[in-house]
Amino acid sequence: MEHSPDSIQYAMETARLLCEPDRRIDTFGATRFKFTMLSEPMDSVGQVRIRQGEIEAQKPQIIRPDGLKGVELEGFQEKAGEFIDWLKANKLEPVFFQYGFVFKRTHVTEGILNDNMETVRDRVLADVKATGDPMLAVIEGVDDAWEVCLLKFAIDMIGKSTDINVFDFKRKGLL
Repeated sequence: MEHSPDSIQYAMETARLLCEPDRRIDTFGATRFKFTMLSEPMDSVGQVRIRQGEIEAQKPQIIRPDGLKGVELEGFQEKAGEFIDWLKANKLEPVFFQYGFVFKRTHVTEGILNDNMETVRDRVLADVKATGDPMLAVIEGVDDAWEVCLLKFAIDMIGKSTDINVFDFKRKGLL
């Protein structure tokens, strides 16, 4: 199903992370998160769709662009080039991370419960608390754009993992 920009925007704005994994994206290996996605079908009242599955984050890759080679400083004084040389000498060239996610559709299960969202949400969160799975996320989102909600979770996990990944790379002397 193709989504309009408005439906994507709506899904991104309404997706809620009800239970966050205790873990972050591992710096030196793949990380497999489990998810439970709750949504209300658009054409039904008093029903909640539950999807469960996994989303895997590949280990972050360091990307070093050619950096400051060939940087032109148009309109700057000649001494501005010394700053570029200083950045190079102090190894402060830009570094980026690439995060890869694999959405495992083969592991997604789906079911419908005949109950209201609040009751189902409370039951699912109680189950999560009882099991204590540190890799589980519970997300509430839009039914027809549930994958957009899941991708928002992935983007949020990247944001929450970056500082830890940078620290680990620096500790190992890779940055």
